[in-house]
Amino acid sequence: MNLSVSAILLYSIVGAVILVYVPFLVVGWGRLQAGYDQSAPRAMFDKLPPYAQRATWAHQNGFEALTIYGLAALMAYATGVDSDWAKIAAIAFLVARSLYPVFYILNIPIGRSLMFAIGSLSGWTLFALSILQVSN
Repeated sequence: MNLSVSAILLYSIVGAVILVYVPFLVVGWGRLQAGYDQSAPRAMFDKLPPYAQRATWAHQNGFEALTIYGLAALMAYATGVDSDWAKIAAIAFLVARSLYPVFYILNIPIGRSLMFAIGSLSGWTLFALSILQVSN
């Protein structure tokens, strides 16, 4: 299957949104283990096992990463970026953001930091490609 850059960018945004919620499944498991208090779900953070606390942080970081990446991908889509670099950036973002919560939950800081850097670089690459596109 040979998808266009535009299709890859749009699919990557959908994928990025889905990836935000993957760590929350682990949070849910941790809440069950800690004894979920439906009347105060946010207050039970300190009662969560450490892996579930890290999953919460990974979930929250997913929203932060999505904000930058989503805007960058939409900008590339809107400006008509059509390059292999855009494809690579979109795919790299999804791979990095798939592995980010795994490293976070398993408490492997170097892996987490590397995936954060790759994901960030992917978004900034799309910003740069968009700016270059409209400058030409």
